[in-house]
Amino acid sequence: MDDAKFCALVVMGVAGSGKSTIAEKLAERLGWTFEDGDDFHPKANVAKMSAGHPLTDDDRWPWLQAIADEIERVSCSGGHVVVACSALKRAYRDVLVHGRRDIGIVYLDGSPALIADRLKSRKGHFMPPGLLDSQFKTLEPPAPDERPISVAIDAPVEAIVDAIIGQLSNRTST
Repeated sequence: MDDAKFCALVVMGVAGSGKSTIAEKLAERLGWTFEDGDDFHPKANVAKMSAGHPLTDDDRWPWLQAIADEIERVSCSGGHVVVACSALKRAYRDVLVHGRRDIGIVYLDGSPALIADRLKSRKGHFMPPGLLDSQFKTLEPPAPDERPISVAIDAPVEAIVDAIIGQLSNRTST
């Protein structure tokens, strides 16, 4: 596969959709660097979410810019990166992609019921299951002009990664 058309892939979706797991496996398969967007949150954001309060756009802008800066840094050094980041709104993805065609969006699509079940069994994460409703209310699925790779998350991890790589291969071979 000629993956040189992309310098970065942003794996996006609501909490519990599998962003970190899928992005890490995808990066491993591509031989790219993996970054978890959660690691770029300021402590105040983590504290706010841990207390059960959804973030506001004002909370998110510096976090999104920090991720965009990391994508730029990796790209300028000739590297490739897969980033797990909720990127729930178009405006958030616009900060990350900022008009570049070499940054791809991978949308992990799942039903609220499936994701709620996953969140109930997740341990040790700062995002409480009670915030899932706010995530779905905020979610603006990627539009066709964003050229997303959309995959259903009701399959095993390896099958989801295979589906993403299959769609990447179709794009880069044309």
